[in-house]
Amino acid sequence: MKPRFLPLITIALAILLSVPASATETPPIEDYSPYVPQTTCSPSTKPGTKVFAAWLVRRHGGGTGTIGRSCAIGGTSEHKEGRAFDWVLDARSTADRVRARAFLDQAFATDAAGNTHSLARRMGIMYVIWNDRMWSSYSQFQVRDYLSSSCKDVQHCSRTLRHRDHMHISLSRRGGRGLTSWYADRLPVS
Repeated sequence: MKPRFLPLITIALAILLSVPASATETPPIEDYSPYVPQTTCSPSTKPGTKVFAAWLVRRHGGGTGTIGRSCAIGGTSEHKEGRAFDWVLDARSTADRVRARAFLDQAFATDAAGNTHSLARRMGIMYVIWNDRMWSSYSQFQVRDYLSSSCKDVQHCSRTLRHRDHMHISLSRRGGRGLTSWYADRLPVS
């Protein structure tokens, strides 16, 4: 190597070594979340849920629906822990079906490192229900038919219980709190 290149190599190495590892490394991806149902009642919107909901509506459109739900309303629901979000979409609308598909494709895509369902795992998504279908992390987001336990059959089930007037997204507790890798630079510093 010619001596005249030595100062350039030294400078380049100094720059590389001065860059913090966090700026050059992607944090490890989270495992698939197990099913963690609501066990307490704390319906205030959790910070991760708030950031996720705002990002989703800003990026894909649709409307902001319910997050927290009163403890007096029957049944188990992550809404009662402030970690579920109803994204207002209409399954009869072509534009809303396109919005839903774009988000699902994005959330369930494999990243450049080969991590399946990368964004959903980094966001802490536990499950999604939309238009008579469900995708759950504890089944590695394999789509399956969905029928609410409050319905005898699809014909006697409301649009809301069929999730045809909104997409329901439940986050893990870590996702709801904004403690998974996707939230690293998105939550306000306290």
